[in-house]
Amino acid sequence: MKPRDFQNERQRLTELTLSKANLEIKRFFALDHAAYQDGALDVKTKEMLGLVASMVLRCDDCIRYHLDQCRQCGITDAELNEIFNIALVVGGSIVIPHLRRAVEYWEAGKEPTIS
Repeated sequence: MKPRDFQNERQRLTELTLSKANLEIKRFFALDHAAYQDGALDVKTKEMLGLVASMVLRCDDCIRYHLDQCRQCGITDAELNEIFNIALVVGGSIVIPHLRRAVEYWEAGKEPTIS
C-alpha cells in the first residue's frame, strides 16, 4: 500500500469510528494522541519508540502510521535501520515479515507523487 492511500484510508476510518464512538473510546483516542506530543521526550523520540513497539507487537497499520510520523520528523535511513535493529533485538525473528513490509512502505514513500 502506498503511503498516501494508507493515510487517506486511516483518516476515513478514524472519522467513521469516532462518529459512532462512545465517550470512553473518544477518550482513548485523545489519550493516544496526547501521548505523542512534545513533553520530557520530543516527538521524534516518541515516534521512534512507537515504531519499535508497533514492530514488536506486529501491527502493520501501526507500523505504517509511525513510519509516516517518523518521516515527518526527519528520520534518516540510518536512524531507521537502528530503529529496525532494536525492534529485531526486542521482538526476535518473528518481526522479520513486518520489517520487510516496513522497508517496502518506507521506500514507497520516497517515490515522487504525481498529481
